[in-house]
Amino acid sequence: MVEIKESDRLTSFAEETLRMGGKTEEEAKRTGAVDRADDQVEALFAPQYKTVNSPVHRAVWDNVAPLDLFSPPKLEDSALDLPVVKNSLAVLREHKAKGSLYDENGKISQAVTDDLGRAGYWGALIDKKYGGQGLSIRQFMTFLSEVALIDPMCAGLASVHGCIGAVDPVSTFGNEEQKQRYLPKLANGEMISAFALTEPCAGSDLTALRTTATLDGDHYLINGEKLFITNAIPGRTIGLVCLLDGKPTAFIAELPKEENENFQIVRYGIHAVKHAYNQGLRFKDFRVPKENLLVPTAGDGLTVAYHGLNLGRVALCSVSSAVMKGMLANLMPWIHFRQTYGQMIDKRELVKRRVARTASLIAGSEALVAWGSWLLDQGYRGELECVIAKIFGSESQKEVAIEYFMKTHGGRSFLHGHLFGDNVHDFLAPCIYEGEGEMLGMAFFKSLAKAHGMKYFEPVGRALAKNNLKSLNPFNPLHAWALRDELVPYSIWYLGKTLAPADKQRVSGLSSVFQDHVDFALSCLSEAPFELTHNMVKHQLKLADRQCRIADLSQRIQDTIVILVTVLWAHKSGNNVIQAATDILCQDLRRKLTGEKASDKYFRQLGQVADLIMEEGYPGMEKVEPASILFSYSPKGS
Repeated sequence: MVEIKESDRLTSFAEETLRMGGKTEEEAKRTGAVDRADDQVEALFAPQYKTVNSPVHRAVWDNVAPLDLFSPPKLEDSALDLPVVKNSLAVLREHKAKGSLYDENGKISQAVTDDLGRAGYWGALIDKKYGGQGLSIRQFMTFLSEVALIDPMCAGLASVHGCIGAVDPVSTFGNEEQKQRYLPKLANGEMISAFALTEPCAGSDLTALRTTATLDGDHYLINGEKLFITNAIPGRTIGLVCLLDGKPTAFIAELPKEENENFQIVRYGIHAVKHAYNQGLRFKDFRVPKENLLVPTAGDGLTVAYHGLNLGRVALCSVSSAVMKGMLANLMPWIHFRQTYGQMIDKRELVKRRVARTASLIAGSEALVAWGSWLLDQGYRGELECVIAKIFGSESQKEVAIEYFMKTHGGRSFLHGHLFGDNVHDFLAPCIYEGEGEMLGMAFFKSLAKAHGMKYFEPVGRALAKNNLKSLNPFNPLHAWALRDELVPYSIWYLGKTLAPADKQRVSGLSSVFQDHVDFALSCLSEAPFELTHNMVKHQLKLADRQCRIADLSQRIQDTIVILVTVLWAHKSGNNVIQAATDILCQDLRRKLTGEKASDKYFRQLGQVADLIMEEGYPGMEKVEPASILFSYSPKGS
């Protein structure tokens, strides 16, 4: 007798409701497959660390937000006082000074890769018993931002290798033999890894995978094509997801050192990640040993793929915070140099706004990295929290690059040799990487609403199907009577939520300005469950098609969480520049949420924050060596 798990039953019902909502059999089936993968990843975590017990989920659905879970402890400087950190940074600074970071093709050179391997860089997230450095996730993410101040692509490769490459799949899902065989080599840099998941027809929709694996004796034969795989070159080691008997399955595959009839590189022109190889892989009866199959205790290949994504999302935000610091550092010499109409532009209100806004977005990104990585270290899945970090970090980097950095530098931005002109695609690409922002926003909404929907709305859906009703009209007495047993629990929840006292928490030592931001955030979070559930009632089976509504709801909750996290992090920082920038960020997000207009007081404050940054700098900005001003001239005309 085949056992039917509760998650399978619920997913089957989810597929049924999609069909009732007008979806095709194929779309319902594929959506159900994604739901199952998510459930399987969720099953890997202890109950107290699952999504329903995460800080964001509890802040929205509980009557009192768990503020202690939004305030990571301050990371002491000694946490990065490690040989791997010092030696890796020294390697990168030396190569940058000698001009040897990149090879003749403009890619990170093999010499850099080898030297970093000797420094222990590639084993940062690997357990010490397998030859790694055993850094915590928070140590790693903080270290990554230090690396990105020197060279963002080197930081990006560490993220690819350690978060979404072969390291996480082997560490998390590999058996002991696989760990002994691969982790020491992945740690010392003998093996550098990538993860081959995306295909020409499978990006956001990973149910469209076509690459297959077929057992042939002691090997699996791989056939198909992968696309947009960063760090994929001959000789590298990859995590590989393909279909085995129609089911997504993960392998560790060692690519041959040269192309052959079974393995070819698919080359194409791509503007982003220009200092690393981003290529396609084509397999024709490519042989992978049977012992390289990864067998999760629960789930399948998508489970393996999804698990590492949260690490990658926090890493992306970490690198973005450093890239924005680099832009801010390069903004300073220019605004102190450039004159218009006889006055330095560092005195202009618009320029000051750009400086202050840039600093505010750096503060938000750093806060989210500290928070998200700390939660992952505690054992939380971090799905909701890491999505917020990814979206905020990538969108902030885009905003700083286009709205503040490019516009302030004017036409020089597009010159060869200018930081913007040479890297504009890399500044924009994070909006797509690790999941396109708005698609992730909808996934955020789904994860946030899932438990509530299963508890209160799935029983209603079953009753609708049983009574041959396409939708519920709560004002129709016949509907209300037919579904009375299912509507009572929801009514009790709604009444309890309505009568619950307002969530007003005082944070010890918090300034009145910051406390006001916390009060605002808690007020918004108290209203969020009503707005979520009202839309679930209003749109019912059609809610999945209301993508713009879902994206809007999702983004407003994300913005509220950013306010809460950044305030509490900035408070603990004790740094006046960070705190001033945080106040700007919170004011901006509050106006975005309420639609209020900016006041003259706010505009004056922007100028004061910019003056403070010009005088003291933003923490970490001093580690960036600004580029020379292109086509400089004498401001006095001499």
